Amino acid sequence: MRSDSAECGRASSRRLLRVFDSSSRDETPDKYHNHPPVLDDPGYELVRVASGAHSVHSLAYKETFHPVIGPVAEAEALYVRQTRLIERLSAAGSEFVIWDIGLGAAANPVTVLNSLTDVAAQCTRLKIISFDQTIEPLRFALSNVHSLPFLRGYEAHLDDLISDKEVRFDRRGHVVEWELHIGDFPSIIATSEARALPRPHLIMFDAYSPATNPSMWTLPLFTNIFSLLDPERPCLLPTYSRSTMLRVTLLLAGFFAGVGHPTGEKDETTVAANRFELIDEPLDRRWLQRVRRSTSAEPLHEAIYRQAQITQETREKLKEHPQWELTSA
Repeated sequence: MRSDSAECGRASSRRLLRVFDSSSRDETPDKYHNHPPVLDDPGYELVRVASGAHSVHSLAYKETFHPVIGPVAEAEALYVRQTRLIERLSAAGSEFVIWDIGLGAAANPVTVLNSLTDVAAQCTRLKIISFDQTIEPLRFALSNVHSLPFLRGYEAHLDDLISDKEVRFDRRGHVVEWELHIGDFPSIIATSEARALPRPHLIMFDAYSPATNPSMWTLPLFTNIFSLLDPERPCLLPTYSRSTMLRVTLLLAGFFAGVGHPTGEKDETTVAANRFELIDEPLDRRWLQRVRRSTSAEPLHEAIYRQAQITQETREKLKEHPQWELTSA
């Protein structure tokens, strides 16, 4: 999620371009954060990441969106190529649904839209459901399109999305229906209204790191997400994190989990799914030894960041997951 409950306002006044090599998301900070930081004047800046691309940096969270390789390269690696998006679109039939968790500057959904081809036009409707706590990073990005060229051509659509919380347009033979939900995602997903959301084929999970935004990485949150999936609709959930704690959390929530594609900042990420056959490189029993040795494997059971070894009770639950019977090692 691209912000906490504190509204990151007045971002449009931020025009300073700082050029530096942005560090990757830090999952092992020197101190723990039980609540996201709040500044007197929170906002955003443009930064140049190591690849030379520009991205958006949150002053409140002290984190850069898509660090190191930039917005488009990370979105292509995580959400387009490794998910075989075009192939899955072609096979989906009349509709393909994407949950975009952490809209931010809209790099992930826009990169998906830019990847569409006429070949995948058998899927006549692409439905994107974006979630975020605030629209301010998107407002800021739209005021800096000269440095964020992936947004060019989408300015009017994104303005409508901001003002109306929904927009509809055509893109390369597809009807795109895009809606936006603003609010606290863990609260939204726990409501009865969430049951009415279209079930996703793909979940792009791009929240701030657990250290600064722990409420977005808890076991109850991922359990709620999994409960809303349609067992008859194959669904992938890729994310940038490769942490042992996250992978344990996903498995305990009901997902199958595996090693995801590298993004440039990391040699591997994580991909989860509601069907084992969707995972190209599933975690196997050897990985359970790593879990046992790890000092940060126990899931977050509440929105307070901490690192802890896995408990005996959690280990026993993890060992019961059907994934281990399906892996060869």
